[in-house]
Amino acid sequence: MDELKRLLHDLIGLTENEFQIFYNRLERKEYKAKTLVIKEGKKAKDLYFIESGFFRTFKNIEGKEFTTYFSCDKHFITVFDSFIYQTPSLEFLEAIEDSVVYKVSFESLTQLYKESSNFEKFGRVLAEQNHLCAQQRALTMQTKSAKKKYLDFIKNYDKKIVLRAPQYQIASFLGIAAESLSRIRKEVTIS
Repeated sequence: MDELKRLLHDLIGLTENEFQIFYNRLERKEYKAKTLVIKEGKKAKDLYFIESGFFRTFKNIEGKEFTTYFSCDKHFITVFDSFIYQTPSLEFLEAIEDSVVYKVSFESLTQLYKESSNFEKFGRVLAEQNHLCAQQRALTMQTKSAKKKYLDFIKNYDKKIVLRAPQYQIASFLGIAAESLSRIRKEVTIS
């Protein structure tokens, strides 16, 4: 929990009192590997802070999975468009490994926005980060070679994700064939 407190202090200047208010709205949850936390067609009602573990969001199209995002320790995750607009999710949120999270509901977060400008700032910063991530990903997908996509991935993503995500999930995330990723990985050394 100290990590979350430090993160929120560094990110938005959350005070000790504000953190206590936030903490009181959190619920600790544990998920086993391969648990679908949010299912396609269901509303994303919660935002999750990952204390430990590993998650992905993915889309299933005609039985084929397309990973759209990875997140692990000390980061937030949800299906953001569903959460923000409170509409049915177009994606799944899955725990890839056994995980421990702290979740806050949409209703609680909305109430917190009314209580302090720091909480509003938190919502804005999360939305900005999500937007920038999506924009950078779209640019990468449209303009870079398969090898460059993978090199950017190992440079910019947490080592836990790089080393432990199944190859087929990384390949789908990068928009390349698993066979191509296998060849690229043989050429690249991860330090």
